[in-house]
Amino acid sequence: MSTHKSSAIWKGNLAKGKGTMNVGEGAWQGNFSAKSRFEGSKDGTSPEELIAAAHAGCFSMAFSHALSESGHEPESVETKAEATIEKGADGFSITKIHLTTEGKVPGIEKDEFLKIAEEAKENCPVSKALKQGVAISLDASLL
Repeated sequence: MSTHKSSAIWKGNLAKGKGTMNVGEGAWQGNFSAKSRFEGSKDGTSPEELIAAAHAGCFSMAFSHALSESGHEPESVETKAEATIEKGADGFSITKIHLTTEGKVPGIEKDEFLKIAEEAKENCPVSKALKQGVAISLDASLL
């Protein structure tokens, strides 16, 4: 089992506040705000961008592994992910994630490439977590 840690701090209210997210033990740090999250402002990132990045990375690894397991050693797999957040009757939700991938895989036919890509999409751990849900627990303290 492997456990991974990240953190975030938010200061102020939703509309005017600002925050910082930290990935891992100092691997990456970025600012975020209501504008960067809901208006597409480029002055920071968003939780949805980080979910998209995690999904793109997880899928790329799973797809590369599945290709290798099927006897097709990939030279590279590049994946882009777009996470869409929309306001519904019960508030904001991530309503879809679209993956776009390109692979350099010598000797594979297009149909087999597409079949393995679809299997990787269904079976990467991030896809499973988003599709099936994961147990979320909380410890809260008032300062």
